[in-house]
Amino acid sequence: MKTAKLIIGIIAIVLSVVLFFQSALVGLGDAIFLEEGEGSGGFGIVMSILLLIGGIVSISARKSKGGAVFCLVDYALTGFIGLSFSGNFADLAIWETISLIFGAVFLLSLILGRRQKHEEE
Repeated sequence: MKTAKLIIGIIAIVLSVVLFFQSALVGLGDAIFLEEGEGSGGFGIVMSILLLIGGIVSISARKSKGGAVFCLVDYALTGFIGLSFSGNFADLAIWETISLIFGAVFLLSLILGRRQKHEEE
């Protein structure tokens, strides 16, 4: 699972950059066309920052249980933000799905790690 955590971390960092620029353009479009009450671009930027943090922690703490728990919470929070605030920016639903899949992988790693620990004892 250490390799999977490393790969997810790298993918998350790359996707966070893409999400950041996409959300910045959506926010700019909302400002240009004066669409008040639409904050999807801003929430996309928050999601990109959380995705970046999760990717960095995923790479740096891929061997620890605490890092896996943090990444699970981070990716789940990112997914729920995308689910709650997609609004007119429907791409947040795609980013939300990706984040929840990443969180599920970290949940699986925690479950498998616990199972292996009990089998060794």
